[in-house]
Amino acid sequence: MEFLGLQFRTMLFLVAFLYPAFVESLIRHYEFSVVYKDTTNLCSSKPIVTVNGKFPGPTLYAREDDTVIVKVTNHVKYNVTIHWHGVKQRGTGWSDGPAYITQCPIQPGRNYIYNFTLTGQRGTLLWHAHDSWLRATLHGAIVILPKRGTPYPFPTPDEEKIIIMAEWWKSDVEDVINQATQSGLPPNVSDAHTINGRVGPLPGCSSQGGYTLHVESDKTYMLRIVNAALNDELFFKVAGHSLTVVEVDASYTKPFQTDTIYTGPGQTTNAILTANQGIGKYFITASPFMDAPIGFDNATVIATLRYKGTPANPTAILTSIPPRNATPLTDAFVDSLRSLNSKQYPADVPLTIDHSLFFTISVGANPCATCVSGSKLVSAFNNVSFVMPSISLLQAYYYNVKGVYTLDFPANPPIPFNYTGTSPANLQTTNGTRLYRLEYNSTVQIVLQGTAIIAPESHPTHLHGFNFFVVGKGLGNFDPKKDPGKFNLVDPVERNTVSVPTAGWTAIRFRANNPGIWFLHCHLEVHTSWGLKMAFLVENGEGQNESLPPPPTDLPTC
Repeated sequence: MEFLGLQFRTMLFLVAFLYPAFVESLIRHYEFSVVYKDTTNLCSSKPIVTVNGKFPGPTLYAREDDTVIVKVTNHVKYNVTIHWHGVKQRGTGWSDGPAYITQCPIQPGRNYIYNFTLTGQRGTLLWHAHDSWLRATLHGAIVILPKRGTPYPFPTPDEEKIIIMAEWWKSDVEDVINQATQSGLPPNVSDAHTINGRVGPLPGCSSQGGYTLHVESDKTYMLRIVNAALNDELFFKVAGHSLTVVEVDASYTKPFQTDTIYTGPGQTTNAILTANQGIGKYFITASPFMDAPIGFDNATVIATLRYKGTPANPTAILTSIPPRNATPLTDAFVDSLRSLNSKQYPADVPLTIDHSLFFTISVGANPCATCVSGSKLVSAFNNVSFVMPSISLLQAYYYNVKGVYTLDFPANPPIPFNYTGTSPANLQTTNGTRLYRLEYNSTVQIVLQGTAIIAPESHPTHLHGFNFFVVGKGLGNFDPKKDPGKFNLVDPVERNTVSVPTAGWTAIRFRANNPGIWFLHCHLEVHTSWGLKMAFLVENGEGQNESLPPPPTDLPTC
């Protein structure tokens, strides 16, 4: 029966592609079974948590305006949730997925049905677990094709390929974070990176093959590049080939050429590759970016691009790997990103602001009597390290449960200081489940300010429930008098995850037109674990279409 169901879904998928006028929108049904799977990398095997026994997990295919229904059944010992990263979830906040924010986790032996419609989005996103560190192996791509009969705003490629970059630990990942929590020290970095689940040959394990991208001369390929890593921003390169970026985070961009893609965890990039080089074998690399002065030693992953007709055992053509701290390269890539801003896909940037917020990002240490080191690392927005509740915030809000959260998250740092200089010795981090309230349809600007506390570092920051426009960025401290005059309010890039530069700032704008509770957090899982997260409560508007609907009957309980 499962096979027949797969055949039927495949038939519907082909009908939608070949005869787009035949059907306006579809309901896409998927079944995700969370199971263990023995997997080999670095010449050793271990059981990992997967969906349907696949690493990476299955790709979710749909078109803009389609409804997606995914039944997730948990067959492992851990609590599980699935987050559809970047899906706006208009009116479907109960399906967003972050544990204890919009739902209680799916307990072992239980299931939950996620139900959402892909409105106003097309491109590549990702899904991943959103409880503890399970997203290390529990992740996959989301492909949203344009509306039926609507072409891409660039020449249609001959083929499309999915490239998912991730990290690999020899140890059990849950053990890694549990040990770090008990010690109060940073967790061990990953042992390697993967491309489409494969590490490729490395010293000490040269016999294990990597992923191969097969191409034909003179054809074009759209690479749907996903950074599913837990803690690493990454560079992506293909030896001898340039890439034309056409979309990021499921939003079209003005096309531009580059030989290096820069992408943070949770970010996606669609880029066109033209197979215009000589027949042969070319290395593909994914390598880490880290410009903070801290230790970092996990390896570059190598895959290969292989032309049809390449003889057996050819000599691979190499590519230069960017320096780990190649900040000018990241700046050039980010500065090249612009919204397409066409008549069909306008950049609707808020020009007036109702809530002007200033959030500092810090990493520090608090006393910890139970930790081996006597202290524990903490991270915070505006000196508030977020405490996860014991029931979901969305349920507490909907049912008016008292004592779960407060609505007093500070709009500005409680103590102003020289954020990228020497920090005050008495700067204290407090703990709390503190939210910030937004009126329905209000406009919001957030300046995310990096700090030099302990060590400056880049912070890829993700907002649930919305896309936002990245209107400005800079190094040092944000100047509220001078810097807004430099904002790009015409064609800024539209994203759901943005990197705040090391010892610098980024300004974003969005319209709060989606009622519910929405998570904002660093997408470096290590920093999220330390408390670098907060949430917005967006109030209902007028009428049913502007209000949070009741929860589904199968919503998990805590």
